[in-house]
Amino acid sequence: MALGLLCLGLTLLGTLQTQAQDSFSSLIPSPPLSKVPLQPDFQHDQFQGKWYVVGVAGNAFLKGKQRDTMYTDTYELKDDRSYNVTATLLRDQVCDHWIRTFVPSDQPGQFSLGNRLRYPGIQSYTVRVAATDYNQFAIVFFEKKSRNRVYFKINLYGRTKGLSTELKQHFVKFAMSLDLSGDSIIFLKPIEECIDG
Repeated sequence: MALGLLCLGLTLLGTLQTQAQDSFSSLIPSPPLSKVPLQPDFQHDQFQGKWYVVGVAGNAFLKGKQRDTMYTDTYELKDDRSYNVTATLLRDQVCDHWIRTFVPSDQPGQFSLGNRLRYPGIQSYTVRVAATDYNQFAIVFFEKKSRNRVYFKINLYGRTKGLSTELKQHFVKFAMSLDLSGDSIIFLKPIEECIDG
């Protein structure tokens, strides 16, 4: 009996491992950074402040499988032109906050993750501001290499929770230009908890 249960457990474990490998092997490759535009003449001081995450897209996103409520990223500019970025979201009915540091690269508008040793498994992390008008919207590209897999996502930021249909369509076109399908593009539901105030 015990041997039978052990064999069943090992079989199930092998099946789960195979399914996990299959789902990761189908990731859309991350585009070369040369294909991702960079905001010309990036203005660090104008970009700082609170941004609502209105939409997300990425090679590990699937409609119906991801959180679908809005959250915020607040960029606080430091003297060295890096940002402390505080994410605020509602998780399990509790306001959750976490802070990352984005360190500038030699290209204005492109950043890497600071204090990477605090994030085991992350081999590289690049942030690239693709487009912004600073007052209304921003489109920001993120690429993370972790455990030899490359994940990328795109955030559509708004200074308010609501953005025009034209800006949302622009975001969809941009995501599709990076080979993402409509199933990988999600517009988030506005909420008041945690992110207002």
